[in-house]
Amino acid sequence: QVQLVESGGGLVQPGGSLRLSCVASGFVVRVKNMGWYRRAPGKQREFVAAISTLDNTKYADSVQGRFAISRDDAKNTVYLQMNSLNLEDTAVYYCTNHENNWGQGTQVTVSS
Repeated sequence: QVQLVESGGGLVQPGGSLRLSCVASGFVVRVKNMGWYRRAPGKQREFVAAISTLDNTKYADSVQGRFAISRDDAKNTVYLQMNSLNLEDTAVYYCTNHENNWGQGTQVTVSS
């Protein structure tokens, strides 16, 4: 059974950092194109970052240079390192394997 479990969200001040984790089970993250998306209050879910099976990465313009997606094969986990957070980064962040499997999400709140 495919399962994705996100963690690492929380409350952070503007300019702060967080690292989100997505632990996968039921499949191997190395052989999937993995991604992070987010849904801000009152908005649709949007793309944040992705990492391919060849470790190519792609980012939304709004997070380019601030966020970094990575993968730990030994832990079957995908990470999203988020730096220089701003108020507009407040959202629920979701992990996906791009096969219609999603985690439950983890809340990130940026507030002073």
